[in-house]
Amino acid sequence: MKKKRDFRQEKSLYEAGVLLLLMSILLVATNRILDVNFILPPCLFHSWTGYYCPGCGGTRAVKALLRGDIISSLFYHPVVLYGAVLYSWYMISHTIEYLSKGKIRISMPYRETYLYIAIVIILVQCVLKNAVKIIWGINLI
Repeated sequence: MKKKRDFRQEKSLYEAGVLLLLMSILLVATNRILDVNFILPPCLFHSWTGYYCPGCGGTRAVKALLRGDIISSLFYHPVVLYGAVLYSWYMISHTIEYLSKGKIRISMPYRETYLYIAIVIILVQCVLKNAVKIIWGINLI
């Protein structure tokens, strides 16, 4: 049985997406205007074990994507690019629908499948990066 779309949930996700966009713009503007460089602590899992955690490379991937370096972002952590594409598609399609007051019905429906795909991407990249490190001794990040 097919699950009905929850438009209230989709509206909440859209509003959260707008908030995320505004916060991102503020962060990038702060970094450019004040030349602030945010330094994050190292990954504790990597520090303790020497292996990559499922999130290792995510911050570098976001920074690379914000610089416009799509290939590096994909290399550092592919789920960041996947999320950025989904986010853009979702926000643009819902914005068009909201601005047209529902006359143009092209909004992307929310599906849990997108989350499952992200989990698979995270696990595959973690296994691959650690396998390269274990087998060939190459640090990818």
